[in-house]
Amino acid sequence: MPYQLLAESYCGEINLKRHRYGPFDYSNPDHRKNKLPVVEGAHFFKQTEQLIVSETYPLQTIGADLAYTLRSFPNHFPALSAMSKLAIREKRVKPLGSSHSVLCFFERAVRFKPDDAIVRSIFGGHLLKIGKFDLALEQLIIAAELEPSNPTFNYNLGLLYFDKKNYAQAKNYANKAYSQGFPLPGLMNKLKNAGKW
Repeated sequence: MPYQLLAESYCGEINLKRHRYGPFDYSNPDHRKNKLPVVEGAHFFKQTEQLIVSETYPLQTIGADLAYTLRSFPNHFPALSAMSKLAIREKRVKPLGSSHSVLCFFERAVRFKPDDAIVRSIFGGHLLKIGKFDLALEQLIIAAELEPSNPTFNYNLGLLYFDKKNYAQAKNYANKAYSQGFPLPGLMNKLKNAGKW
């Protein structure tokens, strides 16, 4: 059964009426120039991204800062990555201070911009880390379909196919990645060691 994203009612609406600021598109240059500094200047510091407790606002949790950032910019790539790491570090589906579960933030990002390949790739990486390999595969396939010339997406998809012992697909995506200039030989070496290169 294909992966069904969480229901909208569960993960909340994405609209201007419910949020003080946003939602804005992280991949939109105008939004990044004119709107992003307001959010990052108050909620997404370097230490927030690195999951270090804020010295400026010690009572504010990292989860709350990340949640605010993701409500304002649902497809904020660094905040999505940080929220994923925080959930895994805390061993919680909903990090402390967060308004939603980490899966909800990914669902909201996908709903906000379904054709954002980077969001799909980050989501796939999170699903891999929590052991949801088939669901991760779906997201990584979508990322590679959205950006077929992205060597990193093809490489990561090849690695996942290798782990699933689908060597033909692993080799297929390895060839794509290496023909596009991907520099790391890890996937090729795995295929060679398995006698599949």
